[in-house]
Amino acid sequence: MKKVAFYTLGCKLNFSETSSIGRLFADAGYAVVDFQDKADVYVINTCSVTDHADKKCRKVVKEALKYSPNAFVTIVGCYAQLKPQEIAEIEGVDMVLGAAEKFRIVEYITDLTKKPKTVVHQQSIEKVNHNFIASYSIGDRTRTFLKVQDGCDYPCTYCTIPLARGASRSDTIENVVNRAKMIAESGVKEIVLTGVNLGDFGIRNGEREDKFFDLVKALDEVNGIERIRISSIEPNLLSNEIIEFVATSKSFVPHFHIPLQSGSDKILGLMRRRYRTDLYVERVAKIKEVMPNCCIGVDVIVGFPGETKADFLETYKFLNELDISYLHVFSYSEREQTEAAAMKGVVAGSERNERSKMLHILSDKKRRAFYESQIGNHAEVLFEADQKMGYMHGFTKNYVKVRAKYDPLMVNELKGVKLSALNADGEVDVTELETVYSH
Repeated sequence: MKKVAFYTLGCKLNFSETSSIGRLFADAGYAVVDFQDKADVYVINTCSVTDHADKKCRKVVKEALKYSPNAFVTIVGCYAQLKPQEIAEIEGVDMVLGAAEKFRIVEYITDLTKKPKTVVHQQSIEKVNHNFIASYSIGDRTRTFLKVQDGCDYPCTYCTIPLARGASRSDTIENVVNRAKMIAESGVKEIVLTGVNLGDFGIRNGEREDKFFDLVKALDEVNGIERIRISSIEPNLLSNEIIEFVATSKSFVPHFHIPLQSGSDKILGLMRRRYRTDLYVERVAKIKEVMPNCCIGVDVIVGFPGETKADFLETYKFLNELDISYLHVFSYSEREQTEAAAMKGVVAGSERNERSKMLHILSDKKRRAFYESQIGNHAEVLFEADQKMGYMHGFTKNYVKVRAKYDPLMVNELKGVKLSALNADGEVDVTELETVYSH
């Protein structure tokens, strides 16, 4: 039996697609193995949000060939769609598949002989604009990443995702619900909904047929899934009706990840974002009004062209005063084929690093304050299979990471706990473990 191994760079959406591609190989008679297990085929699913992702791709190829020098190496994903010829020049790469071809990978790999010249199969992104291919991750019994939407119609000036994934398109509500029921039957207790622009769910063949809120209501009726988490949603698409529904939902958890990107309206305009800071403040206030213990994560970019020190300090002050729980901080990275790459006011790399450092410190402060606000509360924790120094970890509904003494019987189990103390690692220790039965 031939062996195939995978490596995934980037977002939750990529992880869901890698898992689906893995099942295609399994159906074709391959054994899916760990990366270090001297595979016959390596599939590297790439990201291209930053230039670091491109460099990581090269490193992963080198590592794969270190474990298995004669392995057939195939690159898929956003980097493969955007720069196939650049990838083709990486030593050891045998095949590159674009966005329209990656789910036909088994058809393309007919001969595992190393190639003297890289084979490239890549079409223009327009070829995938009306073609939604469902995917979901399986393997981590605790949670599944379920892709319900792909592509994006938002032309932000810094982003290559519309070029790499095409126009916004979605699955049907019926298909998503059926897939959620199947996932529930497998024993998974948490689904994380993923997409490029998740809140834009409902477009098929270029026409809007549904709304994300309709999907949310339908999924809340699925039995057997204890938790449904929304991975990320644009503030202009996170309506009050969604927020109010989640507050009383059976399954949707009090945790939102809402991209901000800048706390300066001037910079938001240069980025061509579809909201301003006043709307963001309204969204956070509404969430906290109906779900005081809700966890709110924020994406922010530092060092965007034209961002002065004053603009950055405006962002810092905005975030510092906002009732949020943590930050995902990105230093702006120039990407070819974007408007921002040609903008004036380039921020020096050292200054980007300094601003990033300041916001990482702020994020640590925000997360600690949020965790401390939860001490003494009773909560439900879904425990995972990891074991470190005799401890295991899990997350509450509102995304507090907790630690407990390892017990194999607690893996993939919901336990009622009391959040007792913040430990030295920034996690919450718990007491009073009791099994929580399914609703």
